[in-house]
Amino acid sequence: MPEFDNSKEYGFVLEGGGAKGAYQIGVWRAALECGVKIKGVSGVSVGALNGALMCMGDLDKAEELWRNITYSQVMVVDDEKMDNMIKKNYGSLDIHGVVKTALEILVTGGVDVTPLKKLIEEHVDEEKIRNSPIEFVLGTFSITGMKEVEITAKEAEEGYLKDFLLASAYFPLFKAMRLHGKRYVDGGMLNNVPIDMLIERGYENIVVVRIYGPGLNRPVRIPKNVNVIEISPKADLGTFLEFDGKKSIKNMKIGYCDGLRCFRNLKGKRYYLDAKKSEEWYLERFLGLHPAVVMALLEYYRLDYTREELYTRQLLERVCPMIAEELKLTKEWTYEELYLTILEVCAKTLRIARYKIYTIDELIYEIVKKYASREQAAEGNTFPIFVLLLLKIIVIEEK
Repeated sequence: MPEFDNSKEYGFVLEGGGAKGAYQIGVWRAALECGVKIKGVSGVSVGALNGALMCMGDLDKAEELWRNITYSQVMVVDDEKMDNMIKKNYGSLDIHGVVKTALEILVTGGVDVTPLKKLIEEHVDEEKIRNSPIEFVLGTFSITGMKEVEITAKEAEEGYLKDFLLASAYFPLFKAMRLHGKRYVDGGMLNNVPIDMLIERGYENIVVVRIYGPGLNRPVRIPKNVNVIEISPKADLGTFLEFDGKKSIKNMKIGYCDGLRCFRNLKGKRYYLDAKKSEEWYLERFLGLHPAVVMALLEYYRLDYTREELYTRQLLERVCPMIAEELKLTKEWTYEELYLTILEVCAKTLRIARYKIYTIDELIYEIVKKYASREQAAEGNTFPIFVLLLLKIIVIEEK
């Protein structure tokens, strides 16, 4: 990923995905902390709701909403029963009651989302959105007119914006109420990542915040002058119906860390590493390895370990490329990529906390400390040989 340029203005595209949307609020926090200039927002479904909150500019209010979200704030359901269903705690469910409820939903045309309408009424300030310096556009689909509908905050008829936010979130499972005589369905069903809405409006720098919700990701031709940066979770955000405050808090934290990875140009694939070191620095880490570690690596790869005067040459020409291959790095790997990947494997093996920003020295310290405690508990040699050697690269070098 190219380095993020904080001097430019960006449009944000917020994907639809129901309860997974808490992730987007975490990304927003990271953007604000890093001084990212947000020029506009496009969104569908929960992305539209979060986009409205971004335009209102009240991050604390948005986080409070997601921290306290419950199933019954979105749908007419019993929170405990719904939670058991989503988390597959079938032993706690009255199956007869679940079947009866499901049949009632089918007969009445879908899940009642009156609570969602109330939630929008209470938390969305149409006037603030209209007067926001951030341009806002949302998408929905008109069943009545059989066409996609794009609505901008400034162009929407006064008093209609909240209704269109609700229309954008009408997932097919939900009971589709008529709005002003027309019926709508979730905008994500046909265009869940509405990047085209910003491209058509002349945005050249776009941040797409993915949450992988249900819907169609329509192919869009990206003009040569448009720079698109994607922020997406590697972790499981749960299901799009998991409206649980604890899950939302975790997803906001994941979004925050992923946002910082992008906006602060952090390194790492699994961890978040503030690693501003030169390629020479990483090379020196390998050149400074303890001879006993080099010998163990040579033996592992069945190379000649009897001549210490050849250790450096064999390490650079044979061992490092073999480690890179075993770690599935590309043929164009660098010593930076190799060393950071080794660090991440070690940290993951030792179950070091993931959602935190580390400097290289801080993560090494955590690895050394955790490994020492494993050794004291006689658990230091329970790892696969390859992983144990990677740990030795970090740990013995530091002793």
